[in-house]
Amino acid sequence: MWEQIRSNKRRSVTLVILIAFILVVLGFVIGEAVQPGAGPFGVAVAVLIWIIMSLVAYFQGDNILLAVSGAQEIEKKDHPQLFNVVEEMTIASGVGAMPRVYILNDMALNAFATGRNPKKSAVAVTAGLLGRLKRDELQGVIAHEMSHVVNRDVLFMTMVGVMLGSIVMISEIFLRGLRFGAGSSRRYRSERGGGQGQAIMMLVAVVLAILAPMIAQLIYLAISRRREYLADANAAVLTRYPEGLASALEAIAGDDHVLEHANKVTAPMFIANPFAKAGRFAAGLTSTHPPIDERIRILRSIGGSVSFQQYDAAWRTVRGRERGVVPSSALAQETAQPVRPASEEGEQDKRQRMREAGDLLRKVNQFIFLPCACGLTLKLPPDFKKDKVACPRCHKELEVPVAQLATAAQLGELMAGQTQPPLRVAAPRVSQGPAAAGLQITRQGNQWQSFRCSCGNVLHLAPNDIDPEVTCPSCGQKTTIVSR
Repeated sequence: MWEQIRSNKRRSVTLVILIAFILVVLGFVIGEAVQPGAGPFGVAVAVLIWIIMSLVAYFQGDNILLAVSGAQEIEKKDHPQLFNVVEEMTIASGVGAMPRVYILNDMALNAFATGRNPKKSAVAVTAGLLGRLKRDELQGVIAHEMSHVVNRDVLFMTMVGVMLGSIVMISEIFLRGLRFGAGSSRRYRSERGGGQGQAIMMLVAVVLAILAPMIAQLIYLAISRRREYLADANAAVLTRYPEGLASALEAIAGDDHVLEHANKVTAPMFIANPFAKAGRFAAGLTSTHPPIDERIRILRSIGGSVSFQQYDAAWRTVRGRERGVVPSSALAQETAQPVRPASEEGEQDKRQRMREAGDLLRKVNQFIFLPCACGLTLKLPPDFKKDKVACPRCHKELEVPVAQLATAAQLGELMAGQTQPPLRVAAPRVSQGPAAAGLQITRQGNQWQSFRCSCGNVLHLAPNDIDPEVTCPSCGQKTTIVSR
């Protein structure tokens, strides 16, 4: 495993050096074009921009990527099966630290991993992926993403993406400045006597500013495509069931939903290109991933036993290459394991998956779950205005706890002790403890209770909620629940 990581890094470092060379040359040429003799200053500015962006990416890159993607963190009680699969792959991969788990409010089928190291990593999946994939397929996707964490791909791709972003930023600043300052630059050249050499340097700078981002983008995508193959190989070995990932990729390829929060920078992070499907175009120079149908054929060509040797042989057969994708030193150390049988899953499990995924989305979006005595649970949006709702099964009229609190202003006054609680709901006793302890709620009886977090977010306690504390999904503050 470590030999694979080292070999993968050596090959990628060569491409990174090319991007760094483009960055330095771009800075030098632009500096010389703006002011003769200012080439070293241009290099210094380019490197400074890259250093600043790299520091931001290293310490906050994962949070930025999750925020841009609209991901929301969930807990084990929100979706036990997903957490169980992540825990399995954490143990199998030897990461040692359970990554944070996020959900994307999107029906497209996709997933990605992020984090600067295995101890500070995160895995995010879309709601569509949870609702439509079988457990074996979900396991294959999670294993693929955990492989990126193990191989240090997520940090490496983030840093390379930052370098690419630096090149794009410098080029844009130069071209925009040239466009808006064309008149002053002509006056400057006339005052200095012009010069054919300066004009040629300016032309070279313009051409390089246009071509450099394109060349760097191609190098960035080449790095991304190669790492996808090794992550597929790792996933097949971790799960001992290549068909799981192959079937998941097939479902992703056949999905017609478009991932709303993806962009050109984050696209290489996902398990499949969010902008293209299998068969629409091959893995050309502009593709973020290898052809998904090719990845499926490689996984399904592995045979009855799975190992890196088996994957490498399948890769060479499908690709028609003599040299494989897995380092030879790592191949000699691997022992093939028999492919395990598929997990059985019935039609009831399929319906249950969709229900659980839907409920998870509603929970992270602050829906109210109102159980009825007949066994049906009503799911009301957070902006539901009525104080009563009829059960569609037994037609019993149920009281809505949020509506019983009247308005948010009354709730705020209630917490401050300025008014009495509504008669139809037991008001929680809220106290502000020490700064480290946060809020403390006194639980009164086994009925619905609502309270406001210090950030202003309204939280709800269900009748069957027995957790000793509640975490605010908005600010992350924990509130202690004290039974009366």
